[in-house]
Amino acid sequence: MRLSGPLPPELGKLEQLQYMEMSGNSLQGPIPSEFGKLKNLISMDLYNNDLSGPLPTTLGNLKSLKVLRIDHKHNRLTGPIPRELSGLPNLGTVDFSSNDLCGTIPTTGPFQNIPSPGSFSNNPRLKQGPGEYDANC
Repeated sequence: MRLSGPLPPELGKLEQLQYMEMSGNSLQGPIPSEFGKLKNLISMDLYNNDLSGPLPTTLGNLKSLKVLRIDHKHNRLTGPIPRELSGLPNLGTVDFSSNDLCGTIPTTGPFQNIPSPGSFSNNPRLKQGPGEYDANC
């Protein structure tokens, strides 16, 4: 059974949630900013869906987050990678590949230790290396 439709903002009320594993579904639309309230979240896997829109800056509140994967085929995230994600002390795995992100990949905080350039591949408007942050790219 595959889930379809928008991600419910009400999931942000599940403050004890640690693992959000909803990959390989037909989830559509933006990632709700309310997900920034999931203070115990360790892993967010939303790859291979039909998500679109910007990454919410509120994801920078997820201090327990270690894994953030929103990549693959049908997702079409847009805009820059929020600076706020640079403040996530435990983030070690990121995969934003195959979206339409733009601007510069952060080089501070956990992003200086993310080994794979493939984590950001197939984002033609996303640049690697030092550069000025552009929130309006």
